[in-house]
Amino acid sequence: MKKVLFYAMTGEKMCFQHILLNAMDLHEAGVEVAIIFEGASVKLPSVLEEEKNPLYLKAKENGIIKGICLACSKAMEVFEKNEKTGLPMLDDMKGHAGMKKYVEDGFEVISM
Repeated sequence: MKKVLFYAMTGEKMCFQHILLNAMDLHEAGVEVAIIFEGASVKLPSVLEEEKNPLYLKAKENGIIKGICLACSKAMEVFEKNEKTGLPMLDDMKGHAGMKKYVEDGFEVISM
């Protein structure tokens, strides 16, 4: 089975919307998909929660969103907001959300 990790880096909501569109499309086609918020994208979860963004909520409900970078959340001063989302705070790479375990598990990594 094909596996794809979307490693979101940019804080642009429109860019992340396309990650969600592609992730859900692949998920519905039977591909194993994961999404991680890293870098500036850590500002987006609380915005998407407040907007009740349907694609985000569907991806979250389906377990596709694996978590949010802990270090970047603190650096960008959105840690408390991100904690409230209920998503895991990831810190497996020196405080940041690493992709190593996904690469070792055969995921193709797409960073946007």
